[in-house]
Amino acid sequence: MTAARRRVAVLISGRGSNMQALVEAARAPHYPAEIVLVVSNRIEAPGLAWARAQGLPTAAIDHKAFASREAFDHAIDAALRAAGVEYVALAGFMRLQSAGFVEKWAGRQINVHPSLLPLFKGLHPQRQALAAGVRISGATVHFVTPELDSGPIIAQAAVPVLADDTEDALAARILTVEHRIYPLALSLMVTGKARLEGDKVVLSAPVNQGQILLSPDLT
Repeated sequence: MTAARRRVAVLISGRGSNMQALVEAARAPHYPAEIVLVVSNRIEAPGLAWARAQGLPTAAIDHKAFASREAFDHAIDAALRAAGVEYVALAGFMRLQSAGFVEKWAGRQINVHPSLLPLFKGLHPQRQALAAGVRISGATVHFVTPELDSGPIIAQAAVPVLADDTEDALAARILTVEHRIYPLALSLMVTGKARLEGDKVVLSAPVNQGQILLSPDLT
């Protein structure tokens, strides 16, 4: 008997390219999660229109219509619960969440960030990476905690930073690996292969021991 797929909502604010990657992954018959709701705090978000075109249930909840962050989060939480959501994935959701909301979904909510956390938290991480002169950057999927971009790490992927990189070029290179690791991390979470122990994630899945990424190339 095939195990029931876990019910996931994706929260977006813009084009939702990582949301699209999750939707595409969930179309595979053996993927352990299904996207049952896409929520945006911006009514005109391109990702919301894309989700509707795919026939996915959507909700547009404008944060500007609420007097407080807590009231907005309560509306989000109500939409999630009405849809029977079990897990939440943030995909370019540009709103800080209240501590109460984070606590309600602790261990069941993940985010993807375009840097190798704990480096370059917050806004413009690619710009931060270029300013710091790092040779390698990448993407991180982590559990959401009250502190911004600081939750326990589930998965990471690295890319080289090229000598002539612009912020946009580096962002595009990182985005390609975001689209690969986010579906993987969601799968690990919903199947229990990535579990929280204190402030660390313990993986029951194999750890990649493949080729080392060197930058510059020492060969």
